[in-house]
Amino acid sequence: MPSRTSDPTTPTYPIGTPGRPWGAAEKALWLSRQSRKRSYEEDVSSRIEPLRARFDVEAYGRLDYHPDVYPLFAIRSRDWRDELPVALVTGGVHGYETSGVHGALRFVEAHAADYAGRVNLLVAPCVSPWAYERIHRWNMHAIDPNRSFREDSPAAESAALMRLVTPVRERVLVHIDLHETTDSDESEFRPALAARDGKPFEPGEIPDGFYLVDDAEHPQPEFQQAVIAAVAKVTHIAAPDADGRIIGAPVVAPGVIRYPLRELGLCAGITRAPYRTTTEVYPDSPRATPEQCNAAQATAVCAAIEFALARGAPR
Repeated sequence: MPSRTSDPTTPTYPIGTPGRPWGAAEKALWLSRQSRKRSYEEDVSSRIEPLRARFDVEAYGRLDYHPDVYPLFAIRSRDWRDELPVALVTGGVHGYETSGVHGALRFVEAHAADYAGRVNLLVAPCVSPWAYERIHRWNMHAIDPNRSFREDSPAAESAALMRLVTPVRERVLVHIDLHETTDSDESEFRPALAARDGKPFEPGEIPDGFYLVDDAEHPQPEFQQAVIAAVAKVTHIAAPDADGRIIGAPVVAPGVIRYPLRELGLCAGITRAPYRTTTEVYPDSPRATPEQCNAAQATAVCAAIEFALARGAPR
């Protein structure tokens, strides 16, 4: 199925003045239009609670977003051993990307026990709970957490995750960050971004299928292809557009593009893990169900960890 192209007649975003970045008034107006659409407590916290019987669960921070307070949870291997490498799994950095959250939880519930004694697991299944509830990309301050993983981060979600990871940062062997690319990227989030930054909105294409974002500075093509091969058994892999690109980036291998992760402040760049990737599931495809999307995320995590353990750190 071809990629989906946004409508070139997309109207001006309804907040702000074209060509002028948002100020406090525009951000306040944007915030006033956000509403809770689902429950972090019911969907996420309630699924984490039973895991305490098998794993160590910690609140590594909290978001004080008046009038709401959100605890940020991480799940660790109970049999943590300092001599073992660490596998880091993150989901829900963009709260609206549902299968990132539920795929991470599915991995812990169904597969994490398989790695006992082989690797230390550290899983943060929902990095952005405020955005999860509002099915949004940004936090309440109109900041994208997945462009904010840097020193003095303006995003509390990003800063809290970096503090969690810092003690084990040098020992992370593999990091897989779970995301989605949705039709709403073109209909809402990219137009909002352009309006917020006072830039023109340039329509793009939404790829139909699963793909990965490798690190342009430290590419691991065999690792990426191992994950693609595993996920291809669960859901379809995105094809390039007519220009050989996915979301504007050249396709370097089937289902794989590359970004400079650290330079862009992306979550997958927060460690020096030799194996790191960002997954992108397409939940709006007529060829994929929510179940397939969650399964694809969990499958990607398993494939990433298995490859990393089999190969070890590259020399």
